[in-house]
Amino acid sequence: MTIDTGTTAWLLASAALVLLMTPGLALFYGGMVRAKSVLNMMMMSFGALASITVIWVLWGYSTAFGDDIGYGLLGDPTQYLGLKDLMGATTEVSFNEQTGTYPVMAFVAFQAVFAIITVALISGAIADRAKFSTWMIFTVIWATLVYFPVAHWVFDFSAGEHVGGWIANTLKAIDFAGGTAVHINAGAAGLALAIILGKRLGWKRDPMRPHNLTLVMIGAGLLWFGWFGFNAGSAIAAGTTAATVWVNTMVATGAASLGWLITERIRDGHATSLGAASGIVAGLVAITPSCSSVSPVGAIIVGVLAGVICALAVGLKYKLGYDDSLDVVGVHLFGGLWGTLAVGFLATEAAPAGVNGLFYGGGLDQLWRQAVGAFSVLAFSLVLTLLIGLLLHKTIGFRVSEEQEHAGVDESEHAETSYDLGTFAAGARGLSYAGSTPSQVEEDTKKNGQEVSA
Repeated sequence: MTIDTGTTAWLLASAALVLLMTPGLALFYGGMVRAKSVLNMMMMSFGALASITVIWVLWGYSTAFGDDIGYGLLGDPTQYLGLKDLMGATTEVSFNEQTGTYPVMAFVAFQAVFAIITVALISGAIADRAKFSTWMIFTVIWATLVYFPVAHWVFDFSAGEHVGGWIANTLKAIDFAGGTAVHINAGAAGLALAIILGKRLGWKRDPMRPHNLTLVMIGAGLLWFGWFGFNAGSAIAAGTTAATVWVNTMVATGAASLGWLITERIRDGHATSLGAASGIVAGLVAITPSCSSVSPVGAIIVGVLAGVICALAVGLKYKLGYDDSLDVVGVHLFGGLWGTLAVGFLATEAAPAGVNGLFYGGGLDQLWRQAVGAFSVLAFSLVLTLLIGLLLHKTIGFRVSEEQEHAGVDESEHAETSYDLGTFAAGARGLSYAGSTPSQVEEDTKKNGQEVSA
């Protein structure tokens, strides 16, 4: 069977774009925390990239896309164990006007980066206070018990003799690129871990402002760029569906950033760079499930409302008392819920998905399907993450000590600091204190006639 090189290239390029999103997320999250937590925050994203890559090959892909072993809930984890029998396998896309044969391994690569970014997103809810070793163990357990099954529910479509997941095939809810499997899933998990780990020291009392908004803006830009692979790549082939999704993703994101900024301006009197960046992410989250089912004007509505809803939702943590450090709940959970439900309201049969929502004469049929899919994933993720998190917290411990948290998790977990300010203090003398003890630094500075700055 002849490989369609165009379809294969589209998939592989899209996978590379989505892979870039994880370093982008590391910058986005890294800039939002205090200086003493930057490396730890970024390492949690890169750690997820490392661990999920390995287990995806070993059993993750098979669990998500193996033949269903019961009621659309789980793929057979042994069918493609270690990706056996897939290196030379091919499959065919047939969606609307798009057809093409491509290697199964290209799809394996594309779905792998979805799994990685989903797990990495959770880390923002527990910034400044989590043990890195426990986090790494959590990534493996959570992906295995929560993400891989949910990916099977949402992304695994039945074809021929292959039976897929219940949300995609039985419920027939529309989630084009992961509003449920990625964002609601990660947002609910973030809420669970924030509750288990508790509040940061000094929360609501001490200022916990982002230490580097430049990093935040760069990270948001990379996320926006990579998201075109996330959404348009989910069309599998480069055709009218991918083109429509691309435009909807672009316009919804811009509209959401405006919606967040306007909300800030009315509420606080200022439109901030952090708000612009957060609005970008909120728009990307909301348009992810609905990008194939709404018109460009509908995408603008999805985006604007996402910006407003998420800007208001981030304040709930202060009212309800959970410390979601970097607003994973406010942006990903609420943004994912709105985007998924928006299909039931704003879908138009003129879009590639070919269904009508409530506002286009479709009644409540699609809306109830969207609601069942969204809240099923929310409940499943929340409950299982609470159990996983509590087990880890009560056995090996999930939170660092108060002393370590006060000093900063960069030093306590990694024995590093993000900014080597001592080197800059050496000035023209060119002294480098990397790896030196305080006594060595003091001795060297005295020898060279310099004062030691605490």
